[in-house]
Amino acid sequence: MSNNKNINKKPKISSYWIYALILAIFLFVNIFSGGMGSTGAQTTPSQFFEYLEEGDIERVQIVNKREAKVFLTSDAEKKDIHKTASRPQLLPMSGQTANYQFEFGDLQNFENRLGEIISTNELTTVVNYETEQNVWGDFLLTLLPFVLIIGVWIFIMRRMSSGGGGGAGGQIFNIGKSKAKLFDQNTEVKTTFMDVAGLEGAKEEIQEIVDFLKKPDKYTSLGGKIPKGALLVGPPGTGKTLLARAVAGEAKVPFFSLSGSDFVEMFVGVGASRVRDLFKQAKEKSPSIIFIDEIDAIGRARGKSNFSGSNDERENTLNQLLTEMDGFGTNTNVIVLAATNRADVLDKALMRAGRFDRQIFVDLPDIRERKEIFEVHLRPIKKDDSVDTKFLARQTPGFSGADIANVCNEAALIAARNDKKFVGRQDFLDAVDRIVGGLEKKNKIVTPEEKRAVAYHEAGHATVSWLLEHAAPLVKVTIVPRGRSLGAAWYLPEERLIVRPEQMLDEMCAALGGRAAEQVIFDEISTGALSDLEKVTKQARAMVTIYGLSEKVGNLTYYDSSGQSEYGFTKPYSEQTAEIIDREISDIIEAQYDRAVNILEKNKDKLIQLAEELLEKEVIFKDNLEKIFGKSPFNKEERGSLDEEE
Repeated sequence: MSNNKNINKKPKISSYWIYALILAIFLFVNIFSGGMGSTGAQTTPSQFFEYLEEGDIERVQIVNKREAKVFLTSDAEKKDIHKTASRPQLLPMSGQTANYQFEFGDLQNFENRLGEIISTNELTTVVNYETEQNVWGDFLLTLLPFVLIIGVWIFIMRRMSSGGGGGAGGQIFNIGKSKAKLFDQNTEVKTTFMDVAGLEGAKEEIQEIVDFLKKPDKYTSLGGKIPKGALLVGPPGTGKTLLARAVAGEAKVPFFSLSGSDFVEMFVGVGASRVRDLFKQAKEKSPSIIFIDEIDAIGRARGKSNFSGSNDERENTLNQLLTEMDGFGTNTNVIVLAATNRADVLDKALMRAGRFDRQIFVDLPDIRERKEIFEVHLRPIKKDDSVDTKFLARQTPGFSGADIANVCNEAALIAARNDKKFVGRQDFLDAVDRIVGGLEKKNKIVTPEEKRAVAYHEAGHATVSWLLEHAAPLVKVTIVPRGRSLGAAWYLPEERLIVRPEQMLDEMCAALGGRAAEQVIFDEISTGALSDLEKVTKQARAMVTIYGLSEKVGNLTYYDSSGQSEYGFTKPYSEQTAEIIDREISDIIEAQYDRAVNILEKNKDKLIQLAEELLEKEVIFKDNLEKIFGKSPFNKEERGSLDEEE
């Protein structure tokens, strides 16, 4: 059989050999078609005129008004001076070969000199004119641009047919084909639900969807219907795409994966065509799963921000998606998974039951889930006995799964940079500092006056937060520049689900403690409180306009959970209300600033002592505050996070 295969196997002829052959023929014809016979010996115009005066020239042939071919008389060819210019034996049909040839400058001057010598010496030399043309060369030169255009077109077509888009998706004639990547039993997907830590509720619902496809009779036997789709909603980095990847690894059914932007194209109708082709492929391989990541790229609410008045290509794509998910022809055993962190901007028709029957909210992990996530990401890392996942989970509230993965990787890099054999607890703390505060810049030029101001600023934060009941407990304070800040204070805020007004006010007062310390000590303020002012202004505005925690404004909220208010041009309140809101925000902030100033004036000696110790050590911890202020009167415990202040 192998011999037959070798016999039937024809040698492949590369197209590049054909292009090279055409080019070689063109060069051959262009070079050799101009003169089949031998050319004459080279001479100069001055020598030519000498030969002419002696009567040695029988005929002069002027070619193309720039070159002269000289033919000697038979007697002149016998002279010794012309032996090198004797004409060789000619090939048949090659034409007569000149004895000499040369190029001259101006034709008029050459003709005048030539005629003058002939008439003066009464010569019989014949002068004629000839125009030589390279027919093949001119023809090929005319043909060359068309050959180049056709060659470039063939090259582009071949690249597009063999290039990106997964085969058919990249061809110019198949531009409307789906770009989805197919994962099935033949594709190795290593991610499973064991690799997804935390997210218990989301995992349970996702696993149920996988079970629908594996055992459909278990659910349909009672009259139920398999859900059409599930929408994963949550902040960035919480594991939405990871859950979908785990589904691809666990489902054992065809899994089509693509992004919402894959439907977007500059050509009209392409997006809708790709949606049709995607669902056609999924139905052919049903039961199957379609996963659309970042679906807000095509699923935004129709009619919003469309100021042109024309039908948007994105809306055509969305309309086709709505029809395919639950239109006149219902799909069977095709489940659509989608992920987004902008569920508020999605079209209501896309969110209704029958299309996305389930909305699975993937929230930021709590302390227990963070511990599980750390355990997953610490598996490949060589760590020592000092690493405690419970401690790390307490140190990172508000961190997403992606942030925790980044902490583990950064800790390993820090340990390797210090030539350690294992990653220790301090490496993880340094990694958290690096991610939250930025890289240390110990060589940053800071004047003594600026350093002193930063020390008192950070000491003010530490003092006020230590003496307030609801302010976050302090972890450490540093005046070593990090990132864009000259100093920072790290806190471990409590993870609350409900926040009360006194808790928000205490946090605002602690945030203003830095500027208040500058006022108390130096009797002047600086620009160093920018991030503090930004933070408290947002908090105060949220209290007044979102949470209804202001007595003057009342139990009102101007928050739009649908997210559509961003497209409006008018405020949802009158100008008089706007003045009340602005005045109330200012009053709240100024009241907390005055409160911080009063606290620091009462504890001015301790503030100075803390700032001087900070200037000396550059970094101080909770223990240093306990030595100066004593135990916290509110029994604050470490509850788990980091917050940076400038």
